[in-house]
Amino acid sequence: MKIIEHSIPSPRSHPYILTFGPDGALWFCDNGAGEIGRMDISRGTFRAFALPRPDCQPVGIITGHDGHLWFTEYATSKVGRITIDGDVAEFDLPTPSAGPNGIIDGPDGNVWLAETEAGQIARISPDGIVSEQANGIASNSRPLSLAVRGVELWFTLAAGSGIARRDANGAISVLATKSAHSQPRALITHPNGDLWFVLTDANALARVDARNDLTEHPVRTQGASLRSVTVGADGDLWFTENAVSKIGRMRSDGTMVGEYDIPTSGGGARAIVSAPDGRLFFGQYDSGRIGEVRP
Repeated sequence: MKIIEHSIPSPRSHPYILTFGPDGALWFCDNGAGEIGRMDISRGTFRAFALPRPDCQPVGIITGHDGHLWFTEYATSKVGRITIDGDVAEFDLPTPSAGPNGIIDGPDGNVWLAETEAGQIARISPDGIVSEQANGIASNSRPLSLAVRGVELWFTLAAGSGIARRDANGAISVLATKSAHSQPRALITHPNGDLWFVLTDANALARVDARNDLTEHPVRTQGASLRSVTVGADGDLWFTENAVSKIGRMRSDGTMVGEYDIPTSGGGARAIVSAPDGRLFFGQYDSGRIGEVRP
């Protein structure tokens, strides 16, 4: 296995969440530069699309049902939409200083997002109509990242040490983690139907199976500060260990496989995604690079 790094040309670059767009390129939120970045993974080249406000702090990004990329602007309480040609539109959230964070293509044809600072989730239609939901969510629980399983929307509660489920009728229930003050984040759905997410302060990954039973699976290196997880082409869980500059790998049954050093120490490994060809890509927030894992 090999890990290589690609330097992002934009000054002040701090890459955060990444996703693959409908054009097959890697798109990412450049939190420091106030841009949406695009990487051609076949050539290793970059292109940057400036947003109206350079201090907007884009965080989450996803490809919507409409074929456009949708993203959150944490500092300006907006949701943005960008085409693969770089045309940008922005939509204001009703709640000021909502702190929009994670974003997902929902089960109902709309895009959903977490409003971390407001303790809410929100829905935005393809034509930009926004509605918010606070009912059933503790105001200080800090919703963070989201995933879809069937008709249900799930999201992590970073300060609530739990994971919440929104059913098709809009009712919300909470499933607590075993570890207290665990700081759950980076929620994904495995092809087998299990939900996985990292427990940043508990130094573990967590799994919610089809019966909604939650189990926690510790990693070997203490104080690793896990930040993100994705499913590789092999079905394994690949995750970032921010504090120790490693990429971890775990089987879908919770068995640890290994931890691998990132060439640049202190790069700040954050979000990680799996490419269709089996490679994995991750953002290095502190060093302004995109890392590439070649299993």
